[in-house]
Amino acid sequence: MQYDGVLTKMQTEIGNPIQYYLVFENSFLNVNQLLNKELEIAFQGYQCLNCGKKKKIFRQGFCYDCFMSSASAGDWIMKPELSTAHLDIEDRDLEYEKRVQLQPHIVYLALSSEVKVGVTRKTQVPTRWIDQGAIEAVPIVEVPNRYLAGIAEVALKDHFSDKTNWRKMLQNEVPAVDIVSERNKLESLLPDEVKPYFAPTPEKLYHLDYPVLQYPKKVNSLSLDKTPVFNGRLTGIKGQYLIFEDGTVFNIRTFEGYVVKITL
Repeated sequence: MQYDGVLTKMQTEIGNPIQYYLVFENSFLNVNQLLNKELEIAFQGYQCLNCGKKKKIFRQGFCYDCFMSSASAGDWIMKPELSTAHLDIEDRDLEYEKRVQLQPHIVYLALSSEVKVGVTRKTQVPTRWIDQGAIEAVPIVEVPNRYLAGIAEVALKDHFSDKTNWRKMLQNEVPAVDIVSERNKLESLLPDEVKPYFAPTPEKLYHLDYPVLQYPKKVNSLSLDKTPVFNGRLTGIKGQYLIFEDGTVFNIRTFEGYVVKITL
């Protein structure tokens, strides 16, 4: 059986374990059903997720021109503190930026490889944590726009990492940390504009269960640019990674915009 199409990040459905789906233009694949089975991934070409042209992917699934011009690739995406829509100031497309930035955002602690701080739109809970491979996550504050979330994250980055060590996450090397206790100590570290949104106790601690049969002892990242055809037995899915029996891991997000053929 074959599936052809442009890679985009796997869609997920919360459950025990989480369900993962690869969605193509004319078909979709429940990746959980491939566990313990052999599959082949073959690189076929490129298709920009923004303009749809068959141009080499530069970053985030976009060709170079789209990455440099699209409103959805502005610097404020990776650095929320640079958001300016609340001031009515445009970066690339004010209408788009208002729609995305001027909505409730969550600042959170997540446990993936270590305790990390991050920002996500409220509508992306718990998807954002699943994509990072977190096994636990807890909200710190909910604020009304992306800028406030960004300055809170900047203040907390002096005390927590804002990056996930993907190797440790995939090897399940996760420390035993009480993230609720860590979260409850943070009010004094928040900027004054954010403190009114801090609640003494969180509404919920999220636990996330991934479909992994076997965690690798060592990991080797698959690049379709270097290895255009790969065969392997799937033994797990975590974050946006496929984990194979030989320790090879494939980050779907890295190769968004790549056209592939998957053979089962």
